[in-house]
Amino acid sequence: MSTEGSDADVVVLSDYAAEQRFWQELRRTTQARIGLGRTGDALPTGRVLEFRAAHAAARDAVHTPLGVDDLADQVASLGLGAAAHVRSRARDRAEYLRRPDLGRLPAASAVGEPALSQVPHSGAEIGFVLADGLSPRALTEHGPAMVEALIEELAPRYSIAAPVIATQARVALGDHIAEAMGVATVVVLIGERPGLSVADSLGIYLTHLPRSGRTDADRNCISNIHPPEGLGYAQAAKVVAGLVSGARVLGRSGVDLKDTSRIDAVGAGEIISIGAGRD
Repeated sequence: MSTEGSDADVVVLSDYAAEQRFWQELRRTTQARIGLGRTGDALPTGRVLEFRAAHAAARDAVHTPLGVDDLADQVASLGLGAAAHVRSRARDRAEYLRRPDLGRLPAASAVGEPALSQVPHSGAEIGFVLADGLSPRALTEHGPAMVEALIEELAPRYSIAAPVIATQARVALGDHIAEAMGVATVVVLIGERPGLSVADSLGIYLTHLPRSGRTDADRNCISNIHPPEGLGYAQAAKVVAGLVSGARVLGRSGVDLKDTSRIDAVGAGEIISIGAGRD
């Protein structure tokens, strides 16, 4: 039996194995699609199917409606009180996606009643708004646990209003809700736009002295909350606590307010030693 070409085959297989090990190591550091390989001039069938599955998951994350009653029950068990439900002026998901402006404005709670009449005025220092955003799935999966972490971090120092659940909501809807709540700082938990790597990422937007007309420049954002791959609940809560404290000192949130949570974690003694010896 001829063995012609066997040495070349071994070299090819060895190179292929080395290449796969290289990409496997890199994939541990990112959720991006890298080193997909090829079959002829196309992607391997398995990679194509993975892409289609990820695209379907992203679409489902956008279009699956939020289970408001279930979420309200979970949040109520955390001890902040019953959650009010606010809808934006977007009448359905299709209009919400076509008209972002309508997602920023509150709808009337009932015929003949003013908007936000169902939101109690608390005068508390902090209010939570749980908004479905572009991924209701993210709010369903991470919202209750994130609120629990925020309560643990903030409740010892600040008064917290009963939460509000907002549907067909954009971030700016939180400003209108916060005005009705009468809170000094609003923390909006919202489902972020799904991608092909992550469909359940939660974001937090913090606005100090909220009112209608605020812009994105007046807010601070903590994004990519989806443990275990993304930011964890406890870590995100510490960032929020630092921003709340800083906003109260500075008198505003937004571009002038910086996250100092990592610096605070180092400790003053270590910070001094790091800077020592410099002229």
